Amino acid sequence: MNNREISKILYEMAALSRMEDEEFKARAYERVSQSIDGLGRELEDVYGKKGVGGLLEIPGIGKNIAGHITSLIEKGTFQEYKILKKKIPVDVLGLLQVEGVGPKNVKALWENLKIKNLDDLEIAAKRKRIRELENFGEKTEEKILAGIEFVRKSGGRKVLGLILPEIRKMEEEIKKFPDVERVVIAGSVRRRRETIGDVDILVVGKNPKKIMDQFIQLSEVDHIIAKGEKKTSVALKIGINSDLRVFSEDEFGAALNYFTGSQAHNIRLRQIAKEKGLKLSEYGLFKGKKKIAGKTEEGIYEKLGLSYIEPELREDAGEIEAAQEGKLPRLIGYGDLKGDLQIQTDWTDGHHSIWEMATYAMEEGLEYIVITDHTKDLAVAGGSDEKRLLEQMGEIDKLNSRLKKEKKKFRILRGAETNILKDGSIDIDDKTLAKLDVVGAAIHKNFELSRKEQTERVIKTMKNPHVDIIFHLTTRVIGKRRGVELDMERIFEVAKQTGTVLEIDAFPDRLDIAAQYVRICAERGIKMSIDSDAHAKAHIDYLEHGIAEARRGWAQKKDIINAHSLEKMLSMLKGKKSTGKF
Repeated sequence: MNNREISKILYEMAALSRMEDEEFKARAYERVSQSIDGLGRELEDVYGKKGVGGLLEIPGIGKNIAGHITSLIEKGTFQEYKILKKKIPVDVLGLLQVEGVGPKNVKALWENLKIKNLDDLEIAAKRKRIRELENFGEKTEEKILAGIEFVRKSGGRKVLGLILPEIRKMEEEIKKFPDVERVVIAGSVRRRRETIGDVDILVVGKNPKKIMDQFIQLSEVDHIIAKGEKKTSVALKIGINSDLRVFSEDEFGAALNYFTGSQAHNIRLRQIAKEKGLKLSEYGLFKGKKKIAGKTEEGIYEKLGLSYIEPELREDAGEIEAAQEGKLPRLIGYGDLKGDLQIQTDWTDGHHSIWEMATYAMEEGLEYIVITDHTKDLAVAGGSDEKRLLEQMGEIDKLNSRLKKEKKKFRILRGAETNILKDGSIDIDDKTLAKLDVVGAAIHKNFELSRKEQTERVIKTMKNPHVDIIFHLTTRVIGKRRGVELDMERIFEVAKQTGTVLEIDAFPDRLDIAAQYVRICAERGIKMSIDSDAHAKAHIDYLEHGIAEARRGWAQKKDIINAHSLEKMLSMLKGKKSTGKF
């Protein structure tokens, strides 16, 4: 059982515990679930090498949880989980996908209406039975129906960032096949779409039949759908299908171009080829019967009179025209970030200390981080008040002195993820905000406000001279929550006027702001940051997903403030903050 599967069961245990009014237990399960998600190594491997003792060495895993994990690895379940599932036999995680449905709602729906899954919920809502329950009502019922529709539209698609580690693991295993010379994951994965419906794998190899035989034996494969000599389709254990295709080296560039997509981009390329008297397919670019390109993608684009187009841009959204005119942007690179401006620690709902987060960030090649723990209005996350923020600032100052003493150039900045209150004010006083190096602000409550109210709320925050960055502006959670309604034109206008930075939150199921808004910001000169929103050390690696979203939005290095040195980044903030103390 891999980390994702273990984390999922422990997260379900958190929800089941809340249904039983065991909040302390629920929080413990929730924290461990999140910690496992960001662990960076497989628990099964840790247990295999060091047993229960190895599990107990991991921060946040105590004796009780270690026992559960051991049982999950050995038996696929544990006693407490079985008891609760028997008592509450519902698809908890499926129901929790619906916006407005929490653990207590799930329990009430089960006890009163025997609702076990999404289908039962939809039937009950359409029959107007939910509104009859205490603490629900007509508006809640309508919201649930809208939430179900949203979940249904997401279909069988998976959030790419959450399953990318498994996809890359499979890719590495295929690379080890003796007859495989080259492997590339194509399709939506290569274009870095937010969600994917399947995994397209292309290989160059000597013995296609043997490659297919080895492919179907991979541990990630659940069952075979179809098996052939040059193409095999399988269902993966992560819940989506995968196709493996074998091509010759001479065909590979054309195949990679074709199977990367998007379909709309490919149609445009074929039209351009046709206008030039050529024919483009997955096997090459042909003039009559003669192949004139196909070994590399670059060769195909060149023959079509286009600059090379990065995979993230291939959506027929103006990239063809820009490539024809030589006006494609030089996209921000995956190694361009110098810092991370949103980091949570164990001072609130994070899993590691400030020093642990800083050390990991240094190891990953960053030059600075901003500690942005939650503030007091978010009590559920243990948010800090002014007194505790000042204490944390003192701790950060001590750690910076230690870094200086150890002659390390890395710096830790004093920040906070403050809460945007219903009226647009901030939950921390101005005197304390003025002492912070970087102030972020975010919506965590009152999602139901009207478009006008929500917009005015955010605008008031952006006009606050202390607020530097708006974190995860729309509040969306991919596949679960649409996000708040905002007049984005007004938001962009005020962000530009006030110099407020808009964040691209890199957490895999956030990616907020999304690519379409990134592009507008890049075009209008609105400053952005790419931040991990890390709650554990390994979450800092999520920066990659934020960079991918930025690239999909045509962003360049100049558009992202934390792609620059500490001094320059701070100078780009609203207050043009001095870095003399660093």
